[in-house]
Amino acid sequence: MTAFLKAFYASLRPLLGPRACRFHPTCSEYAFEALRRHGTAKGLFLGARRIMNCHPFNPGGYDPVP
Repeated sequence: MTAFLKAFYASLRPLLGPRACRFHPTCSEYAFEALRRHGTAKGLFLGARRIMNCHPFNPGGYDPVP
């Protein structure tokens, strides 16, 4: 699963431009860590929930993987 995510981010990164993630760790780092700690199902759920929180009304900041 992590190999798929790494390939996905590597192909998508040039299209997104410079890093401007409002969170620390970044969403991709968060997703990798969530998968490592919690496995595929919960890791994907946590990663998707984090990405859904990325919007102009969320101030971002420090948000570690539970």
